[in-house]
Amino acid sequence: MSQSSAQTMPDNSRVLMGAGLAWLAVFIFAAGNSIVSLLAEIGMRNQVMGRNVITYCNLLFVGSLMSLVPMSFMFWREWTMENLRRLTRKHWMILTLSAFLSSALTPGLFFYALEKTTVTNVVLMGRIEPPLFLLATWLFLREEFEPWAFVAGLVALCGAVLMLWLNGGGAFELGKGEIGALLATLSYIASTLVARTGLRGIPLGIYAIYRTVVGTIFYFFLAIYLFGPDHFQDVFHPLVWEYVWIYALIVVIGGQFAWALGLKYARSGDVSLATSFSPLAAILIAMVLLGEDPGPGLIPGGAIILLAIGLGQYGRLRSRRTREDCSTVAPARTRAMEHEGEVNFKGA
Repeated sequence: MSQSSAQTMPDNSRVLMGAGLAWLAVFIFAAGNSIVSLLAEIGMRNQVMGRNVITYCNLLFVGSLMSLVPMSFMFWREWTMENLRRLTRKHWMILTLSAFLSSALTPGLFFYALEKTTVTNVVLMGRIEPPLFLLATWLFLREEFEPWAFVAGLVALCGAVLMLWLNGGGAFELGKGEIGALLATLSYIASTLVARTGLRGIPLGIYAIYRTVVGTIFYFFLAIYLFGPDHFQDVFHPLVWEYVWIYALIVVIGGQFAWALGLKYARSGDVSLATSFSPLAAILIAMVLLGEDPGPGLIPGGAIILLAIGLGQYGRLRSRRTREDCSTVAPARTRAMEHEGEVNFKGA
Protein backbone atom coordinates (compact mmCIF):
# COMPACT_ATOMS: atom_id res chain seq x y z
CA MET A 1 0.00 0.00 0.00
CA SER A 2 1.43 3.39 -0.98
CA GLN A 3 2.05 6.15 1.52
CA SER A 4 -0.47 8.46 -0.17
CA SER A 5 -3.27 5.91 0.02
CA ALA A 6 -2.49 5.24 3.65
CA GLN A 7 -2.83 8.93 4.36
CA THR A 8 -6.17 9.25 2.57
CA MET A 9 -7.85 6.30 4.25
CA PRO A 10 -8.20 7.96 7.67
CA ASP A 11 -9.58 11.10 5.98
CA ASN A 12 -12.15 9.02 4.08
CA SER A 13 -13.09 7.26 7.29
CA ARG A 14 -13.62 10.59 9.03
CA VAL A 15 -15.76 11.83 6.14
CA LEU A 16 -17.92 8.68 6.29
CA MET A 17 -18.18 8.97 10.05
CA GLY A 18 -19.14 12.64 9.73
CA ALA A 19 -21.82 11.86 7.17
CA GLY A 20 -23.23 9.12 9.38
CA LEU A 21 -23.30 11.42 12.40
CA ALA A 22 -24.99 14.16 10.37
CA TRP A 23 -27.74 11.73 9.35
CA LEU A 24 -28.02 10.54 12.95
CA ALA A 25 -28.36 14.12 14.21
CA VAL A 26 -31.03 14.94 11.63
CA PHE A 27 -33.09 11.89 12.61
CA ILE A 28 -32.69 12.72 16.31
CA PHE A 29 -33.88 16.28 15.74
CA ALA A 30 -36.71 14.98 13.56
CA ALA A 31 -37.76 12.71 16.40
CA GLY A 32 -37.54 15.51 18.98
CA ASN A 33 -41.12 16.77 18.58
CA SER A 34 -42.51 13.24 18.77
CA ILE A 35 -40.45 12.43 21.87
CA VAL A 36 -41.71 15.57 23.61
CA SER A 37 -45.34 14.75 22.75
CA LEU A 38 -44.87 11.13 23.84
CA LEU A 39 -43.47 12.18 27.22
CA ALA A 40 -46.35 14.62 27.72
CA GLU A 41 -48.79 11.78 27.00
CA ILE A 42 -47.03 9.63 29.60
CA GLY A 43 -47.54 12.46 32.07
CA MET A 44 -51.24 12.61 31.24
CA ARG A 45 -51.58 8.90 32.01
CA ASN A 46 -49.67 9.25 35.31
CA GLN A 47 -51.10 12.38 36.85
CA VAL A 48 -50.12 13.52 40.34
CA MET A 49 -53.00 14.98 42.35
CA GLY A 50 -54.87 15.53 39.10
CA ARG A 51 -51.98 17.35 37.43
CA ASN A 52 -49.73 16.38 34.54
CA VAL A 53 -46.28 17.07 35.94
CA ILE A 54 -44.49 16.23 32.65
CA THR A 55 -45.58 19.46 31.00
CA TYR A 56 -43.96 20.95 27.93
CA CYS A 57 -42.61 23.81 30.05
CA ASN A 58 -41.06 21.43 32.58
CA LEU A 59 -39.47 19.37 29.82
CA LEU A 60 -37.92 22.42 28.19
CA PHE A 61 -36.76 24.00 31.46
CA VAL A 62 -35.20 20.88 33.00
CA GLY A 63 -33.83 19.68 29.64
CA SER A 64 -32.02 22.99 29.16
CA LEU A 65 -30.55 22.82 32.66
CA MET A 66 -29.33 19.27 32.07
CA SER A 67 -27.71 20.26 28.78
CA LEU A 68 -25.43 22.66 30.67
CA VAL A 69 -23.53 19.74 32.21
CA PRO A 70 -21.94 18.38 29.00
CA MET A 71 -21.54 21.89 27.60
CA SER A 72 -19.54 22.90 30.66
CA PHE A 73 -17.15 19.98 30.14
CA MET A 74 -16.81 20.78 26.44
CA PHE A 75 -16.37 24.57 26.60
CA TRP A 76 -15.01 25.54 30.03
CA ARG A 77 -11.56 26.27 28.54
CA GLU A 78 -13.04 29.09 26.44
CA TRP A 79 -14.34 30.93 29.51
CA THR A 80 -11.11 32.84 30.17
CA MET A 81 -10.72 36.42 31.31
CA GLU A 82 -8.86 37.16 28.10
CA ASN A 83 -11.78 36.00 25.93
CA LEU A 84 -14.31 37.83 28.11
CA ARG A 85 -12.37 41.11 27.94
CA ARG A 86 -12.49 40.98 24.14
CA LEU A 87 -16.27 41.09 24.11
CA THR A 88 -17.73 44.55 23.65
CA ARG A 89 -21.07 45.88 24.85
CA LYS A 90 -22.42 45.19 21.37
CA HIS A 91 -21.33 41.54 21.66
CA TRP A 92 -23.19 41.14 24.97
CA MET A 93 -26.30 42.75 23.52
CA ILE A 94 -26.24 40.35 20.56
CA LEU A 95 -25.63 37.39 22.87
CA THR A 96 -28.57 38.38 25.06
CA LEU A 97 -30.90 38.89 22.10
CA SER A 98 -29.84 35.54 20.64
CA ALA A 99 -30.44 33.85 24.00
CA PHE A 100 -33.97 35.24 24.22
CA LEU A 101 -34.86 34.28 20.65
CA SER A 102 -33.22 30.85 20.40
CA SER A 103 -33.52 29.50 23.95
CA ALA A 104 -36.73 31.14 25.20
CA LEU A 105 -39.11 32.42 22.54
CA THR A 106 -38.50 29.85 19.79
CA PRO A 107 -38.71 26.67 21.92
CA GLY A 108 -41.58 28.15 23.90
CA LEU A 109 -43.59 28.71 20.72
CA PHE A 110 -42.68 25.28 19.32
CA PHE A 111 -43.75 23.55 22.52
CA TYR A 112 -46.96 25.59 22.59
CA ALA A 113 -47.66 24.47 19.02
CA LEU A 114 -47.07 20.82 19.95
CA GLU A 115 -49.53 21.21 22.80
CA LYS A 116 -52.25 22.51 20.47
CA THR A 117 -51.83 20.48 17.27
CA THR A 118 -50.17 17.39 15.80
CA VAL A 119 -46.47 16.90 15.18
CA THR A 120 -47.24 16.49 11.47
CA ASN A 121 -48.88 19.91 11.26
CA VAL A 122 -46.02 21.54 13.15
CA VAL A 123 -43.54 20.01 10.70
CA LEU A 124 -45.57 21.08 7.67
CA MET A 125 -45.92 24.65 8.91
CA GLY A 126 -42.15 24.72 9.31
CA ARG A 127 -41.71 24.25 5.55
CA ILE A 128 -42.12 28.01 5.17
CA GLU A 129 -38.71 28.39 6.76
CA PRO A 130 -36.24 27.40 3.96
CA PRO A 131 -37.36 29.94 1.30
CA LEU A 132 -37.87 32.68 3.90
CA PHE A 133 -34.46 31.94 5.42
CA LEU A 134 -32.72 32.21 2.05
CA LEU A 135 -34.45 35.51 1.34
CA ALA A 136 -33.56 36.84 4.77
CA THR A 137 -29.86 35.96 4.50
CA TRP A 138 -29.76 37.56 1.04
CA LEU A 139 -31.53 40.75 2.14
CA PHE A 140 -30.04 41.28 5.59
CA LEU A 141 -26.67 39.50 5.51
CA ARG A 142 -25.89 40.08 1.81
CA GLU A 143 -25.10 36.40 1.34
CA GLU A 144 -25.15 34.90 -2.13
CA PHE A 145 -28.67 34.09 -3.29
CA GLU A 146 -29.07 30.43 -4.29
CA PRO A 147 -31.91 30.22 -6.85
CA TRP A 148 -32.03 26.41 -6.97
CA ALA A 149 -32.25 26.15 -3.20
CA PHE A 150 -34.95 28.83 -3.18
CA VAL A 151 -37.00 27.03 -5.84
CA ALA A 152 -36.56 23.74 -3.96
CA GLY A 153 -37.82 25.42 -0.79
CA LEU A 154 -40.88 26.77 -2.60
CA VAL A 155 -41.64 23.35 -4.10
CA ALA A 156 -41.37 21.73 -0.65
CA LEU A 157 -43.67 24.42 0.72
CA CYS A 158 -46.19 23.61 -2.02
CA GLY A 159 -46.03 19.95 -0.98
CA ALA A 160 -46.70 20.93 2.65
CA VAL A 161 -49.62 23.18 1.63
CA LEU A 162 -51.10 20.36 -0.46
CA MET A 163 -50.86 17.95 2.49
CA LEU A 164 -52.58 20.44 4.81
CA TRP A 165 -55.26 21.17 2.21
CA LEU A 166 -56.03 17.50 1.53
CA ASN A 167 -55.98 16.64 5.22
CA GLY A 168 -58.42 19.47 5.86
CA GLY A 169 -60.90 18.09 3.34
CA GLY A 170 -60.20 20.78 0.77
CA ALA A 171 -59.96 23.62 3.30
CA PHE A 172 -57.29 25.13 5.52
CA GLU A 173 -57.77 25.02 9.26
CA LEU A 174 -55.17 27.17 10.97
CA GLY A 175 -55.70 26.80 14.69
CA LYS A 176 -53.64 28.04 17.63
CA GLY A 177 -51.10 25.26 17.14
CA GLU A 178 -50.49 26.03 13.48
CA ILE A 179 -50.17 29.75 14.19
CA GLY A 180 -47.79 28.97 17.05
CA ALA A 181 -45.66 26.82 14.73
CA LEU A 182 -45.57 29.64 12.17
CA LEU A 183 -44.49 32.19 14.78
CA ALA A 184 -41.90 29.73 16.11
CA THR A 185 -40.47 29.36 12.62
CA LEU A 186 -40.22 33.14 12.18
CA SER A 187 -38.56 33.42 15.59
CA TYR A 188 -36.11 30.66 14.64
CA ILE A 189 -35.18 32.49 11.44
CA ALA A 190 -34.57 35.68 13.43
CA SER A 191 -32.45 33.83 15.99
CA THR A 192 -30.37 32.23 13.24
CA LEU A 193 -29.73 35.58 11.58
CA VAL A 194 -28.60 37.00 14.91
CA ALA A 195 -26.37 33.96 15.49
CA ARG A 196 -24.74 34.28 12.07
CA THR A 197 -23.79 37.87 12.75
CA GLY A 198 -23.18 37.55 16.47
CA LEU A 199 -20.80 34.56 16.42
CA ARG A 200 -18.15 36.52 14.57
CA GLY A 201 -15.54 37.29 17.16
CA ILE A 202 -17.33 35.41 19.95
CA PRO A 203 -15.93 32.03 21.11
CA LEU A 204 -18.39 29.23 20.45
CA GLY A 205 -18.25 27.99 24.03
CA ILE A 206 -19.16 31.39 25.49
CA TYR A 207 -21.98 31.71 22.96
CA ALA A 208 -23.43 28.25 23.66
CA ILE A 209 -23.35 28.38 27.46
CA TYR A 210 -24.44 32.02 27.78
CA ARG A 211 -27.29 31.45 25.33
CA THR A 212 -28.55 28.44 27.26
CA VAL A 213 -28.26 29.98 30.74
CA VAL A 214 -29.75 33.37 29.91
CA GLY A 215 -32.36 31.87 27.58
CA THR A 216 -33.51 29.47 30.30
CA ILE A 217 -33.82 32.37 32.76
CA PHE A 218 -35.81 34.35 30.20
CA TYR A 219 -38.07 31.37 29.59
CA PHE A 220 -38.63 30.78 33.31
CA PHE A 221 -39.85 34.30 34.00
CA LEU A 222 -41.79 34.49 30.74
CA ALA A 223 -43.70 31.30 31.63
CA ILE A 224 -44.41 32.57 35.14
CA TYR A 225 -45.68 35.88 33.73
CA LEU A 226 -47.95 34.14 31.21
CA PHE A 227 -49.18 31.18 33.26
CA GLY A 228 -48.84 32.27 36.89
CA PRO A 229 -46.38 31.70 39.77
CA ASP A 230 -47.42 28.06 40.28
CA HIS A 231 -46.54 27.01 36.75
CA PHE A 232 -43.25 25.31 37.74
CA GLN A 233 -44.46 23.88 41.05
CA ASP A 234 -43.89 20.31 39.84
CA VAL A 235 -40.54 20.88 38.15
CA PHE A 236 -38.66 18.90 40.85
CA HIS A 237 -41.17 16.07 41.06
CA PRO A 238 -39.43 12.65 40.72
CA LEU A 239 -41.69 11.70 37.81
CA VAL A 240 -40.41 14.67 35.81
CA TRP A 241 -36.78 13.72 36.38
CA GLU A 242 -37.59 10.06 35.68
CA TYR A 243 -38.49 10.88 32.09
CA VAL A 244 -36.97 14.25 31.23
CA TRP A 245 -33.51 12.70 30.85
CA ILE A 246 -34.86 10.92 27.74
CA TYR A 247 -35.45 14.27 26.06
CA ALA A 248 -32.29 15.87 27.42
CA LEU A 249 -29.98 12.93 26.73
CA ILE A 250 -31.29 11.93 23.30
CA VAL A 251 -32.40 15.21 21.70
CA VAL A 252 -30.47 18.00 23.41
CA ILE A 253 -27.19 16.29 24.27
CA GLY A 254 -27.02 13.39 21.78
CA GLY A 255 -28.41 15.38 18.87
CA GLN A 256 -26.18 18.41 19.42
CA PHE A 257 -23.09 16.23 19.92
CA ALA A 258 -23.73 14.25 16.71
CA TRP A 259 -24.52 17.48 14.84
CA ALA A 260 -21.28 19.16 15.95
CA LEU A 261 -19.11 16.17 14.97
CA GLY A 262 -21.02 15.73 11.73
CA LEU A 263 -20.34 19.34 10.74
CA LYS A 264 -16.70 18.92 11.67
CA TYR A 265 -15.97 15.91 9.49
CA ALA A 266 -18.74 15.58 6.87
CA ARG A 267 -18.77 17.26 3.48
CA SER A 268 -21.20 20.11 2.97
CA GLY A 269 -23.14 18.13 0.37
CA ASP A 270 -23.62 15.20 2.74
CA VAL A 271 -24.97 17.46 5.47
CA SER A 272 -27.29 19.24 3.05
CA LEU A 273 -28.66 15.94 1.74
CA ALA A 274 -29.29 14.69 5.27
CA THR A 275 -31.08 17.86 6.36
CA SER A 276 -33.28 17.76 3.25
CA PHE A 277 -35.01 14.62 4.56
CA SER A 278 -35.75 16.16 7.97
CA PRO A 279 -39.46 16.96 7.38
CA LEU A 280 -40.33 13.55 5.93
CA ALA A 281 -38.37 11.83 8.69
CA ALA A 282 -40.27 13.81 11.34
CA ILE A 283 -43.64 12.84 9.84
CA LEU A 284 -42.71 9.15 9.58
CA ILE A 285 -41.36 9.10 13.15
CA ALA A 286 -44.61 10.69 14.40
CA MET A 287 -46.50 7.90 12.65
CA VAL A 288 -44.40 5.26 14.42
CA LEU A 289 -44.05 6.77 17.91
CA LEU A 290 -47.39 8.53 18.26
CA GLY A 291 -49.57 6.64 15.81
CA GLU A 292 -50.42 9.89 14.02
CA ASP A 293 -52.33 9.59 10.77
CA PRO A 294 -50.76 11.98 8.24
CA GLY A 295 -53.96 11.82 6.22
CA PRO A 296 -54.63 11.47 2.50
CA GLY A 297 -52.09 14.16 1.66
CA LEU A 298 -49.09 12.06 2.66
CA ILE A 299 -48.38 10.44 -0.71
CA PRO A 300 -48.97 13.42 -3.08
CA GLY A 301 -47.46 15.94 -0.66
CA GLY A 302 -44.55 13.66 0.17
CA ALA A 303 -43.87 13.11 -3.54
CA ILE A 304 -43.65 16.87 -4.08
CA ILE A 305 -41.28 17.23 -1.11
CA LEU A 306 -39.10 14.46 -2.57
CA LEU A 307 -39.09 16.38 -5.87
CA ALA A 308 -37.93 19.45 -3.94
CA ILE A 309 -35.09 17.42 -2.41
CA GLY A 310 -34.03 16.34 -5.90
CA LEU A 311 -34.10 19.93 -7.17
CA GLY A 312 -32.04 21.10 -4.24
CA GLN A 313 -29.40 18.42 -4.76
CA TYR A 314 -29.26 19.15 -8.49
CA GLY A 315 -28.65 22.82 -7.73
CA ARG A 316 -25.86 21.98 -5.31
CA LEU A 317 -24.15 19.76 -7.92
CA ARG A 318 -24.32 22.60 -10.44
CA SER A 319 -22.77 24.98 -7.93
CA ARG A 320 -20.04 22.49 -7.12
CA ARG A 321 -18.97 22.41 -10.76
CA THR A 322 -18.38 26.16 -10.78
CA ARG A 323 -16.68 26.66 -7.44
CA GLU A 324 -14.62 24.61 -5.02
CA ASP A 325 -16.59 22.89 -2.30
CA CYS A 326 -15.58 24.68 0.89
CA SER A 327 -16.48 21.78 3.19
CA THR A 328 -12.92 20.43 3.29
CA VAL A 329 -11.36 23.78 4.19
CA ALA A 330 -13.99 25.69 6.14
CA PRO A 331 -13.82 25.40 9.93
CA ALA A 332 -16.61 23.60 11.71
CA ARG A 333 -17.89 26.87 13.20
CA THR A 334 -18.34 28.40 9.74
CA ARG A 335 -20.17 25.34 8.44
CA ALA A 336 -22.32 25.28 11.56
CA MET A 337 -23.61 28.71 10.61
CA GLU A 338 -24.00 27.73 6.95
CA HIS A 339 -26.26 24.79 7.87
CA GLU A 340 -27.90 26.39 10.91
CA GLY A 341 -31.09 27.20 9.02
CA GLU A 342 -31.49 23.85 7.29
CA VAL A 343 -32.61 21.52 10.04
CA ASN A 344 -35.05 23.72 11.98
CA PHE A 345 -35.32 23.82 15.76
CA LYS A 346 -32.82 21.48 17.41
CA GLY A 347 -34.22 21.03 20.89
CA ALA A 348 -32.41 23.79 22.78
